[in-house]
Amino acid sequence: MARSLVIVESPAKAKTINKYLGRGYSVKASYGHVMDLPKKTIGILLPGEQNGNSKRKTKKGKGKAKAPAKKVAITAENIFEPTYEIIPDKQKIIGQLQTAADSADNVYLATDPDREGEAISAHLLDVLAKNKTERAKFARVMFNEITQKAIRAAFEKPTQVDEHLVDAQQARRVLDRIVGYKVSPLLWDKVRRGLSAGRVQTVALRLIVEREQEIRAFAPKEYWTIHALLATDEPPTFEAKLVKRKGEDLEIPDESEAQRILSDLERATWQVSSVAQKEKRRFAPPPFTTSKLQQAAYNRLRFTAKRTMMLAQKLYEGVDLGSEGSIGLITYMRTDSVHVSTDALSQVRDHIGEKFGAKYLPEKPNFFKSKKDAQEAHEAIRPTDVARTPENVRPYLDESMFKLYQLIWQRFVASQMVPAVFDQTTIEILAGDYLFRASGSVEKFNGYLAAYQAVKEDDEDKEDADSESRALPQVREGEELRLETIRPEQHFTEPPPRYTEATLVKDLEEKGIGRPSTYAAIISTLVEREYVTKDQGRFTPTLLGERVSVLLVKSFEDIFDVNFTARMEEELDDIEEGKRSWRKSVKEFWDRFEQDLENASDSMASYKAGIPTGQKCEKCGQGELLERISRHGFFLGCSRYPECDFIRDLAEVHSDSSDAATTTQYCDNCGKEMVIKRGRFGAFLACTGYPECKTTRRLVSGTKIARQPDIPLDENCPECGAQLLRRQGRYGDFIGCKNYPKCKYTRPVTLGIKCPKCGEGEFVRRGTSKGRGRGRIFYGCSRYPECDFTTPHEPINEPCPKCGAPFIVEKRTKHGNLRACIKEGCDWEVEAPEAQPAEAANAVTSAMHASSNGSHSVRENPEPVGAGHPKN
Repeated sequence: MARSLVIVESPAKAKTINKYLGRGYSVKASYGHVMDLPKKTIGILLPGEQNGNSKRKTKKGKGKAKAPAKKVAITAENIFEPTYEIIPDKQKIIGQLQTAADSADNVYLATDPDREGEAISAHLLDVLAKNKTERAKFARVMFNEITQKAIRAAFEKPTQVDEHLVDAQQARRVLDRIVGYKVSPLLWDKVRRGLSAGRVQTVALRLIVEREQEIRAFAPKEYWTIHALLATDEPPTFEAKLVKRKGEDLEIPDESEAQRILSDLERATWQVSSVAQKEKRRFAPPPFTTSKLQQAAYNRLRFTAKRTMMLAQKLYEGVDLGSEGSIGLITYMRTDSVHVSTDALSQVRDHIGEKFGAKYLPEKPNFFKSKKDAQEAHEAIRPTDVARTPENVRPYLDESMFKLYQLIWQRFVASQMVPAVFDQTTIEILAGDYLFRASGSVEKFNGYLAAYQAVKEDDEDKEDADSESRALPQVREGEELRLETIRPEQHFTEPPPRYTEATLVKDLEEKGIGRPSTYAAIISTLVEREYVTKDQGRFTPTLLGERVSVLLVKSFEDIFDVNFTARMEEELDDIEEGKRSWRKSVKEFWDRFEQDLENASDSMASYKAGIPTGQKCEKCGQGELLERISRHGFFLGCSRYPECDFIRDLAEVHSDSSDAATTTQYCDNCGKEMVIKRGRFGAFLACTGYPECKTTRRLVSGTKIARQPDIPLDENCPECGAQLLRRQGRYGDFIGCKNYPKCKYTRPVTLGIKCPKCGEGEFVRRGTSKGRGRGRIFYGCSRYPECDFTTPHEPINEPCPKCGAPFIVEKRTKHGNLRACIKEGCDWEVEAPEAQPAEAANAVTSAMHASSNGSHSVRENPEPVGAGHPKN
C-alpha cells in the first residue's frame, strides 16, 4: 500500500503526475468540487432567516410541509455563513478517497493554484480529516506546471491551505448565490420561468445590450476625403491625403465643399514642404495571460473562449507523447501574471540564439509589468519546455490542440526577442493653401516578428495603424511633384461594432468585471439562456435579453452597475491578500441589495401582467396596447382583452437586416399591407385583407424580411426527379428541391468559375453585404469542407493576360480597386476599370444565374448554404 496519497482534480492530471512521483505515492482524482451549497435552499445564513435555509414556497397540495428549522442566533461571527453539502454524485468518490486517506501516512492536496483549487483542497480537508490529529497529516502542494522539476520542488516545500484564498472564493460564491437565488425568482414572476440573473453575467449582458442601443441610436454623418496620386522623376508614384487648409485641420462635410476644394487645386503647384524620416521600433508582446490568450485564439484561430480554455486545460494536464508518456505541455492556464521563471527565461534565450541567431537575442531578458492585482507567484502561460517545438509534438496533437500550442509557443518565444525595426517616412506637400500628407513604413529588421507574425486585431500591433506598410520615393524639401490624379471620396461615420468574443473579453477585463477564468462560462450562459445570439462571430441581444437587462438594471441600479461590479472584484482581491474581512464585504453588498430587492418586488414591471406602451389599440381604438409575453415570445395585446382580441407579434429581430426589413410590404395579390403574425410554425407575413385574401409569405429566419418567391429552374433534382427551385435562405440564394423537406437536395449558387485548388468545385460568394455587418464577404469553393480554398477578393471570369491563369480577381483597397492575378509567381496587377454599381450588380447576378447548372454538393438542410465556411 502506498504511504502517501496525492489528490488532484482530474484523472488526466493524475496520470501525468503519477509518473514523476514513484511507487511511494498514489495519485487519485476528486473530479472537481466535492462540496457545494445545497440545491433546494439558499444555504447561507442571511439576516432574518432561519439557518439561511429558507424554503421556497411549495404549491398547494404538492409535497409535504417540512418542520421548521431550528433558529440560530445571528452574530457577527456567523452571519452569511454558508452551509456546504457533499455533492450527491460525489459520494462514491469521497468514499474511495476516504479509504485511501485513512491508510496513508501523508495526504497531499495538489489541486490547481487558484481560488477554486484552494476551495477544493479546503473542502477535501474538511471531509477527509476527522479530527485535529488527522488534519496534521494533510498538506497543500502547488505548482504552475506539471513537470518533474516543478512537482519535486512543490513536494519538498509543502504548505497548508491558504485560508485567505478560500475566503475570497467563498465570498464570491456567497455573493453569486445571493444574487442568483433572490433575483432569478423575480424574473420567473415578472417575465417567465427558467430565466436567470447573475452578479457578473447580468453586467456582461448589459454591455452587449447597451452597445446594441448605441448602434440603433447612431446617426451616420457624411464626410469626404481627398487623395492625390503624385509622381516624381523616379518611381514609385504615391498617394497623399488632404489634412489641412491654411495650417488648420480640415473637415469636408459634403460633396459641394469637396468640389470647391478641387476647384481651388486645379492650378495649384505641388511642392514638398517637409520630409521626416525616423526609425520606429515595435517591441515584442508579453507572454499570454488568460484573457489575452482567449482574445488571440479568437482573433487568429476563431476559437471561442470556452473552446480555448478546454484545449488549454488538456495541454496543461498532460498529453501522451508516445514513449515519453503523458507530458504537461503548458503552464497553468488561469493566470493574470506575465511573470516568467528564471529557468524558463534561460532556456528560451538559448533556443533563440540557436534557432534565430545572436542578432535576435536582447542583451538582457525582457521583463513585463503585470497589472496591479496580478499574482506574481503565478507565471504567464508558456510552454513547459521550449525545446518541444510545435512541429515536434504535432503527431501527438489533434489539429485544434496543435494550433493553440503553436500560438502559445510562438508568443512566448517572441516575447524574449528584440524589437522589429521599421523605417518610417512622412512627406508633407503644399498645394496652394492646402497641405497633403503621405506616410509609409518599410520593415528594416523583423525582430520578434520572425517568430510571431503581427495580426491587426492584436492590441500590440495597432500602434502603427496610421502608418501603412509601403515604400515612398526619395524626395527632397522644395521639390515640385507632378499630379497624376486627384480623387474625392465620400464616407459616413460608422456605429461602434458589435462585440465579438475577443472584444467582449477585452472590455470585461479592462473594466474589471469578473475574472478571466470565468469569462468562458459567462459567455456560454448568455447564449444558452437565449439572451444573446451569435451571427458571424458577433453578439446581438435577443428581445428577451434586452427586456431582462432593462428590467434588472432599472431595479438594481447599484448591483448591476459596471463600476460597482469592478469594485467588488477589487474587494475580492483584498480578501485574497488578507487585507479585508469577507463577511464585511458581503455585509456591505447585502445592505444595498436588500433595499433594491424589496423595491423591485413591488415596482418591477411585469410582462405577464402587461406593460403599458401608451399606444391605442389599432382594432378597437379604445384599449391601450400592452407589451406581454407568451410561450411564443413577446407580443402587443389590447388591454380590453377578451372583449378585444387584437395582438401583434414583436418578433425577435436583431439581425443585420436591410432597409427592406423596416419598409412596409404589400400583398402581391390584392395590394393591401402585409403584417407579421405568428402561427404554430413561427412568424410569417399575412395580408391584412384576410379572410378575403389569404396570401402569406415566409420570413427569412430570424428577421422580418419576407422571403422572395422561389424561382423555378429548367432543371430536375438529381435525387428525386422533382423540379429544382432557386430559393432564398438566411445566408443568401441557393438551389433546392421542390419536394423539400421530403427531399433535402441543395447546392450553392456559384459564380461559374472553377476552384484553382481542387479543380472540381466552383466559387461561391459567402458572408453578408447588408446591414451593420456589411463588408464581411469572401469567396470559397462549393465543395467545402472537402476543399477549403478561400479568397477575400472577388473572382472575375477572365484569363490573366500575363500567365494565362483561368481567372483574375478584383481587390478593393482604400486607394481604389485593382485587378490582379493570384496565381503563385504571377505579379500582374492593373487598376480596375470604373463600373456603375448597377452594371457590377448585374454582372454578378448574371454569373450566378448562368451557373445554376454548375457543380453541386448535398447538404442536410437548405438553410445553411453559405454558412460556417472558415477563412484560412
